[in-house]
Amino acid sequence: MINSKSSRVVIIGTGAVGSSYAFSMINQNITDEMVLIDLNKNKTEGDAMDLNHGIPFGAPTKVWAGEFSDCKYADIVVITAGAAQKPGETRLDLVEKNANIFKGIVDNVMSSGFNGIFIVATNPVDVLAYATWKFSGLPKERVIGSGTILDTARFRFLLSEYFNIDVRNIHGYIMGEHGDTELPVWSQTRIGSEPIMTYMEKYKPDGNQKELDEIFVNVRDAAYHIIERKGATHYAIAMGLARLTKAILRNEQSILTVSTLMEGEYGLKDVYIGVPAIVSQKGVERAIEIDLNDEEMKKLHHSSETLREVMKPIL
Repeated sequence: MINSKSSRVVIIGTGAVGSSYAFSMINQNITDEMVLIDLNKNKTEGDAMDLNHGIPFGAPTKVWAGEFSDCKYADIVVITAGAAQKPGETRLDLVEKNANIFKGIVDNVMSSGFNGIFIVATNPVDVLAYATWKFSGLPKERVIGSGTILDTARFRFLLSEYFNIDVRNIHGYIMGEHGDTELPVWSQTRIGSEPIMTYMEKYKPDGNQKELDEIFVNVRDAAYHIIERKGATHYAIAMGLARLTKAILRNEQSILTVSTLMEGEYGLKDVYIGVPAIVSQKGVERAIEIDLNDEEMKKLHHSSETLREVMKPIL
């Protein structure tokens, strides 16, 4: 599936997220070939030209504005196309609009002979990853939603600010829907190797759970605040998608909080939802079942039920 001689990534949708992702990919030298596809062909051609002009400063990636036929030899197709979240809209408000768009996209990709891995970034990402799996007929491990990869990054960043600790030494996850019903896994959050509450008692005795809860609210609602200020969120998710792409192409077996199909894990079935999972050149090798306390498990099941209810009209 992964071509040992050269790697090709196709990006469908070159709006704010897609173009930021392409820029991140070149700067990090992740793939050999990158194909850009969008309904707005003039913009796609312009993006390809602009990115190519940066190649002398970055990595020798071959970039071009292409067609769905270019997906045939792609290792990964990343879908960022779709209606964007507007101020006041939830991610789940976008379901019907984007499900219709996705049916056409996935059909066109599969008609090319594509046999690689889909990464879905468009919101509502959990529902659209499930739809992509159904529309494509590919094994579930080869259809991955970006899930809570960004929420987890926001969580770790805000905790790093709160504790004044390097973000790379903050270990914790946001799980569930990429949206309003997501949850922080406080029971498994660690600063270095110390459980967060133990660390707080020792080194931040003036801190309290209320402040931690406020951090989570800022994580959950971050997109609303950013959209209100600048109209879209795209830099951080683009870097998250680049990280996920790298884990696949380099066969890293990295644990990332992506949206994948539940087949009994956490007592959940037939729903795509954000959980820690091992990601390699196979796609999602398996979901990791970390120990949740009763409250966290209840919240995860509530998140799953919310997603399943939203999926009903489109599938």
